[in-house]
Amino acid sequence: MTLHVTNTLTGEREPFEPRDPEDVLLYYCGLTVSDPPHLGHARSWVHVDVMHRWLEHLGYDVRHVENFTDVNEKIVARVGEDDLGESEAAVAETYIQRTIDDMRSLNLLRAEVYPRVSEHVPEIIDLVETLIEKDYAYESNGSVYFDVTGFDEYGKLSNQELDEIESQGEPDERAEKRNPADFALWKAGGVDPDAVEEHRHEGVDHGGDPPAGLTWDSPWGEGRPGWHIECSAMSMTHLDETLDIHVGGRDLVFPHHENEIAQSEAATDQQFANYWLHCELFQMDDEKMSSSLGNFVTVDEAIDRWGTNVVRTFLTAGSYNSKQLYSDETIAEAEQRWAQLERGYEAAVEALDSPAASSKVEDGTLRDAIDGAREAFTTAMNDDFNTREAQSALLSIATAINRHLEAARDEIDRDAGPEYDYRGLRRAVDTLAELGGVLGLTFTGETTGSAELAGDVVDLVLEVREREREAGNYERADELRDELAALGIEVQDTDDGSTYRLPTAE
Repeated sequence: MTLHVTNTLTGEREPFEPRDPEDVLLYYCGLTVSDPPHLGHARSWVHVDVMHRWLEHLGYDVRHVENFTDVNEKIVARVGEDDLGESEAAVAETYIQRTIDDMRSLNLLRAEVYPRVSEHVPEIIDLVETLIEKDYAYESNGSVYFDVTGFDEYGKLSNQELDEIESQGEPDERAEKRNPADFALWKAGGVDPDAVEEHRHEGVDHGGDPPAGLTWDSPWGEGRPGWHIECSAMSMTHLDETLDIHVGGRDLVFPHHENEIAQSEAATDQQFANYWLHCELFQMDDEKMSSSLGNFVTVDEAIDRWGTNVVRTFLTAGSYNSKQLYSDETIAEAEQRWAQLERGYEAAVEALDSPAASSKVEDGTLRDAIDGAREAFTTAMNDDFNTREAQSALLSIATAINRHLEAARDEIDRDAGPEYDYRGLRRAVDTLAELGGVLGLTFTGETTGSAELAGDVVDLVLEVREREREAGNYERADELRDELAALGIEVQDTDDGSTYRLPTAE
């Protein structure tokens, strides 16, 4: 079966054919590191990770590049706030570290490289100079703009006509531009103070002059790179002039990705990306989850509360290009799905490692169910990375395991006990581990985060401890607290009761 993907560029579902039959060049527009990563970011990360894993499963070598945007007015707006740092670079460094930590906690495969904008200013300047030389760009008052009227295919990704496109960029750019829709490749001077103030957190008083952002020397004077030119320079530096797959959020189709196409193809005369895949927005209370709206759950909060496997089960419950709602109900469904998978896996392992596992028992129904699940999983993943149907295939294996074990126990020989299909159960365990791994799920308990059962046990111990305190048995209450501490569980007593933090795996 051939992998098919929905290509935003053509609007069609197409067979995936990389330029090199053995290698796939995959680029993902990464995070602007100005706020803590939230589940909206995690949703895209996880789906790109699943794409990476499935392409490797199909036998491709995947060259996956994902950038950090560390030059942006949103980052400058955080300078001096909450001890994040006293410069744009320091704030970016703080959030890059937090982002990397969150990526690891989500069990993401590492990209080949995570380029930063600040490291690629020379490449950006070279690309801008090329566009000027080819008459696709022009200098104005120390800034450089891309002339959209010079690129005949402008609007082909977002399906817009040029005369329908409104002005791009900040209001102060309009007098400098030939056409309202032209966009900045290089901006003269430092970061716009009004843009910085626009992104300040409400209620935070920084006082004094607005912080200044980084600037660099260029042939047009001191300035900063435009947002859109950054991804073109970084992707072509680390991959090639033509990418196989370019992934990003649906909200980036215009103007960001449209402008990436225009400037890249104008510079190289090559198609920039053959397949454009866009992740739909993550919904929370009928709005997209975003840092700017303040309606988000951070990645570390989610991992701490539910654990990696539940979070990944939740995020892959919908396909990358379908909208997904965050709610108590959808999280609860993910908890149930993961619990069913985990129980099935652990029950099969327990049966495998018991004397009742027989080399001569053969359950055709179990083995057929596993083969059917593998086929269904493969069909789902080759159908535009349909992770929801892939999850359902995994769940059918857990169901088949439970039915086999129940049937074996129903036929207990009182002298010998139940007999299990060893080879069938081993195939089930191996298939869950293999295909579950494509979704980034692990059945070994080695990912970070607390398991729901562990949290329930701690809650029970704290209830017992509270009763001991109420009865005046303070010594016993302290002993319970010390015993939890010995397990790495930090307990804090507050006026509203006791809280705790579970340890995370190293």
